[in-house]
Amino acid sequence: MSKILIFAGTTEGRKLSEHLCERGIEHTVCVATEYGEIVLHENPFAHVHMGRMDSEGMRSFFAEQKCKLIVDATHPYAAIVTENIKQAVYAFNEAHAVTDNQADSSISENIEYVRLKRDTDISADYDNIRYFEDNEACAKALNNTDGNILLTTGSKELSVYCKTSDVRERLYVRVLPGLESISLCMHNDITGKHILALQGPFSTQLNEALIDQYDIRCLVTKKSGAAGGFIEKIAAAKNKNIPVYIVGQSVQDDGMSFEAVCEYIDSKYNKLHIMLAGIGMGNDACMTKAVSDAIESADIILGASRMIEKYSAKIDKKPYYLAEQIIPYLYEICADTAKISNVLILFSGDTGFYSGSRKLYLAIKNEISEGKLNADVSILPGISSVSYMSAAVGETYNDAYICSIHGVKLSNITSRISHHAKMFMLMSGVKDVNMLGHLLSSDERYGLQKCSVTVGYQLSYPDETISQLSPQECTKLKREGLYICMIKNPNPVAKNVTPQLSDAAFIREKVPMTKEEIRHVSICKLHLKSDSVLYDVGSGTGSIAVEAASLSDDMEVYAIEQKENAVQLITQNKEKHGLENIHVIKAKAPDGMDTLPVPTHAFIGGSSGNLKEIIEALKVKNPHIRIVINAISMETICEIKEILSAYDVKNEDIVQLQVSRSKQIGHYHLMQAENPVWICSFEF
Repeated sequence: MSKILIFAGTTEGRKLSEHLCERGIEHTVCVATEYGEIVLHENPFAHVHMGRMDSEGMRSFFAEQKCKLIVDATHPYAAIVTENIKQAVYAFNEAHAVTDNQADSSISENIEYVRLKRDTDISADYDNIRYFEDNEACAKALNNTDGNILLTTGSKELSVYCKTSDVRERLYVRVLPGLESISLCMHNDITGKHILALQGPFSTQLNEALIDQYDIRCLVTKKSGAAGGFIEKIAAAKNKNIPVYIVGQSVQDDGMSFEAVCEYIDSKYNKLHIMLAGIGMGNDACMTKAVSDAIESADIILGASRMIEKYSAKIDKKPYYLAEQIIPYLYEICADTAKISNVLILFSGDTGFYSGSRKLYLAIKNEISEGKLNADVSILPGISSVSYMSAAVGETYNDAYICSIHGVKLSNITSRISHHAKMFMLMSGVKDVNMLGHLLSSDERYGLQKCSVTVGYQLSYPDETISQLSPQECTKLKREGLYICMIKNPNPVAKNVTPQLSDAAFIREKVPMTKEEIRHVSICKLHLKSDSVLYDVGSGTGSIAVEAASLSDDMEVYAIEQKENAVQLITQNKEKHGLENIHVIKAKAPDGMDTLPVPTHAFIGGSSGNLKEIIEALKVKNPHIRIVINAISMETICEIKEILSAYDVKNEDIVQLQVSRSKQIGHYHLMQAENPVWICSFEF
């Protein structure tokens, strides 16, 4: 369904449809014949309806399409069609005025009628011209002429000129190359070379060629205006010194000019078309054609200075790339959509690959969905540096681990590399490559000194280089620029997917520690995800924090501990296991939790008498958090019971776990019991 309906029958009607398509304004074009459908270019914004309609048929079609605006772009001589359109619009609006119970609301339902006027007010600078009121008068005058006649008035009035054989046999009829036009010619005994089925308008030279080819002695035309090729026909006749018979000198075509109609529709229906596009690495040769075309047609170009400096916009460009810069600017230009339609925002590389486009896209979509911004938004992908690099070195990237430290901090880099045979890493600059070299060359935990690093520098630019380096050679690079690295690890190790660290894996001293079996069961009860945010409250040695953080490099763990010696032990265990995703917080919970990121999970191994306060603080931070509590003393168990009664919890689960471990005494293995531990888990 389209709000705008164009009755096309002229060049102006077709051009108006093309203009609306360029603006992204959906509309329906009504044409009488299949030829009218053919000459309209296929476009997702233009829907074509073929077939003649009377006034009643038009009225039904208006209702079906839920039209708001009718543009009558039919030929100025198609008076009957124009009258039918006006009657249909009037009848439709009258029906709505009668059936609407609310007097004022019927006005908003009315269809608006606009007449697109063809400019026929053109003086013919030629003396050998005769004017006729209608086709009948012109046909009668042709009986008194000699020689061949070029008839350019169309096929609909052809029968008027074919009443006498004398005139009919001298006619060369120029009509549209459609079945209907040719059928009318055949019906009036115009055949063979006397049918000139061509699409106009035509140049002066082509008109002259036809006059010469068919030995034309008289040219018959309507006063069709500049768009109908009227000037060129008169010029050709004047150059060949033949008379011109003009039909319809008194026709008056009231309405709006083509430019006025375009401006009116733009101001009323046009909206911003916002496109986020990835330009690739930087060389235009690597830019997709879709992005190149978008730049060519952009009214406004936005993006970081480096992105936009070499491109020109039709109206303006601004070095804006953040949502807080761009959205206010979009509001500002929304008021001028008659001039501004296409807004292009450029991003480096590919829009779907570590790009700022996603955040901006969501921000703009939110403004549109809330009705604050009259626009649509779409995304065009680009060629990513990983795709380019892979092709350049003959590698695939579907089997590689891909990450970025371009402007962001990434934890556990050596751990990530250790688990993958191939890894691509986007860099901020040469310092990141140096840092990678130091991490690999100094690693003793995973043996990463044997890794090879393929370094891509300034990809797609004239100074592009791709080099295979050792970790030590990476530390010596000095040239600043854009880098990407491919790291190949000859000895990757599979990542553990379950808790598996033994008690011996931790530095303990005299600080209490959650024992191995209790630790493993408790972590399983947490139901952690790869990107969870875990608070380990009363962390002690940090055994829970270390075990959890080692399960996923993308998990963030906050070990909260009040005792200084325990804080030092957590730090030592964190460093021993190479886990940068553990953050040690010295505080007595719930103090120290206010400024931390929102937790998805919490483990409470020690509360120092603040269990209720800790639970309440966690619930405030995340009303849907999952919590696991370890308890040994009866006092803590009683407190847990009170908490479960006081809160509306879900998925409550309490188990008592007692572990016995074998101990060899002489030739015998005896089981030695550990203290029983209660493990309570629940969600809010």
